Amino acid sequence: MILFKIIFAFYLLNFLLLIYYTKYSLFNCNMKRRSFYIETYGCTSNKADSLVISKILKDNGYYEVNFEEAEFIIINTCAVKQQTENKIKSRLKQLYSRYKNNNNKHFIIAGCLPHIDSNYIDVVKNLIPNFSAILDLDNFNELPAILDKISTGNRNLIIHKEHKVDKSEYLIDYPKGKITGILPISEGCLGSCTYCCVKNARGNLNCYDPENIVKNAEFQLKQGIKQLYLTSQDCSTYEYKSTKLVDLITSITNFNYEFFLRMGMLNPSFLIENYNQLSFIYTLKKVYQFLHIPLQSGSDTVLKKMNRHYKISDIKESLTTLRTKFPYLSISTDIICGFPEETENNFQETIDLITWLKPEILNISKFTIRPGTKARNMDQVESREIKERSIRLSKIFRASLININEKWNNWEGKVLILHKGSKVNQAFGRNFAYKNIFVENFKGNYGSFIDARVNKVDGFNLYAEQI
Repeated sequence: MILFKIIFAFYLLNFLLLIYYTKYSLFNCNMKRRSFYIETYGCTSNKADSLVISKILKDNGYYEVNFEEAEFIIINTCAVKQQTENKIKSRLKQLYSRYKNNNNKHFIIAGCLPHIDSNYIDVVKNLIPNFSAILDLDNFNELPAILDKISTGNRNLIIHKEHKVDKSEYLIDYPKGKITGILPISEGCLGSCTYCCVKNARGNLNCYDPENIVKNAEFQLKQGIKQLYLTSQDCSTYEYKSTKLVDLITSITNFNYEFFLRMGMLNPSFLIENYNQLSFIYTLKKVYQFLHIPLQSGSDTVLKKMNRHYKISDIKESLTTLRTKFPYLSISTDIICGFPEETENNFQETIDLITWLKPEILNISKFTIRPGTKARNMDQVESREIKERSIRLSKIFRASLININEKWNNWEGKVLILHKGSKVNQAFGRNFAYKNIFVENFKGNYGSFIDARVNKVDGFNLYAEQI
């Protein structure tokens, strides 16, 4: 009888353990089934889109995990440059090759790439035939329902947007310790540049409700965000009813938090047509005195072919006035080398502009034909010549950086510490003009504001000590 009881107890224990581990495994399996991973390419707007996607899915019971553990893989694509497109195409091919016989992973393609031309959905489909869904840029709120469909066996879904949405209404959460936040204010643009395929995907301008934007800004600042990036395809076009960009930024900087705010890219026309608005924005203490203004060319002839509506003489006049008022203003600009029909004289005008402007940051792009654009039908400059012009401009820019920061010697002021530097006990931060500042012997916390003195200038970088 005792032996029977022992044997019975043994089998009962094993049975209970089996039930426990079965439930535990099912729970973990369920967790995996409701998990996702986002792979993001491209601009800050794309990063903002990924944050919105993550917010929506988490609010609906999904878990963000690493690639290997995730059931749903969301590839947020970019297409502004051929180089980026090629990188994403290679990635999609790789995913198909590796997972074409795996039914446990579901690939959702988001972002611009499928929408830059009428045939690009087919291009994406051919790259990754086992895709589960291709999204539009304004149907993120439908994602939970889309994933439910996929979970029940639906595949190759093409989801088209019904109307534009206000993405700023999604209050973005960050992990503890995050310092930089992204704040989308609009999508699309008013322009029609002949080289740009992003307009085909993002469409016409859709400005978000300022009440939502300001609420989102406060929500992020309460989490400890110390650096806010306003983002859109063109921040200069922001206008919602009677609220303009200057009104929006003023409202955000009125919050009683210590932080810096960085404006995103501004169309050069804004500098001419809304100089007073821009000038007032830079007087606000929490706004970085940093101007990202993509001039694209120094030639009026080329600008006209690009369908860019400003003249370089007007830009130079406005910039001279702005720099007189804000002598520490940092400027970033973009240049396209080898735009179709660009002559050597046209390119020399670009060299002259950069030599005069001496920007702190210069983004040089070698022209490549983009689908669905007017520039693809123009007479192209030889690729060898485009490369040569790019190299020449890069050398001129690097030479201009040698003495660009001499005025910052012995500067003292507030620095926002962002992350560790390249050396032991060194930290990287920025001051009011968005300058690169490396602080030696730093022992404080990232995300803190400190007082520092610049004691060394080395080309583009500033080195400082805490005071």
